[in-house]
Amino acid sequence: MKKTFIIFKKELKTYFNSAIAYIFIAVFLIFSNWIFFQKFFLNNQATIRPFFTFLPWIFLFLIPALSMRLWSEEKRNQTIELLFTLPLRDIEVVLGKYLASLCFFAFSLILTLPLVFTATKLGHLDNGQVIGGYLGSFLLGASFLALGLFISALTQNQIISFLISGVFCFVLFIFGQDYILAPFSGSIAQVINFIGLSSHFYNLAKGLINLKDIVYFLSFIWFCLFLNVKILESRFYKG
Repeated sequence: MKKTFIIFKKELKTYFNSAIAYIFIAVFLIFSNWIFFQKFFLNNQATIRPFFTFLPWIFLFLIPALSMRLWSEEKRNQTIELLFTLPLRDIEVVLGKYLASLCFFAFSLILTLPLVFTATKLGHLDNGQVIGGYLGSFLLGASFLALGLFISALTQNQIISFLISGVFCFVLFIFGQDYILAPFSGSIAQVINFIGLSSHFYNLAKGLINLKDIVYFLSFIWFCLFLNVKILESRFYKG
């Protein structure tokens, strides 16, 4: 864990020393506040459910921008070979990079809490929806980051990494939506609904905190990180 923490500190410091981190936070907060206050005053009721409903669509654009540099930049700057000469295991490097991006994302999400306090001052909020919404948002963002980290390991071009990550996140998210399930029925529809990230997210966002949905997100994250480690172990990197 000590070596993982070293990578974690290095990557987190890189985030806060780069302009992209502050651009990410600024854009994220601008869009989050715009969505919140637009729906809040239109609905004329103290609820933040519409905020959580639209938050994943912001993630689809911003989280790939957050993850695109994690491996692509190492390859472009040709520092990945140096990284592999250090006495570090692949899993330690992957976890260090992932946890740093996850910490930065969590920090950005925490900055939206004043919206909750605002809504609380103006009315009575359903605490279950607030807790479930933030838990679902965190797990969904963590899943997008894990997928983006894996895709970043496949290319040295950050723009390509951003585009592919965005497409894959979008496809996996819309699985489970009604317009996707419409042509299917029975067990096939249930399988597609289970595979999609959106059904698990919206369950949590409604305040229905189910262990099944949490386990699904954690399994998805583990699988993406597992694939990332396997990619690093391949001859494509070390041969």
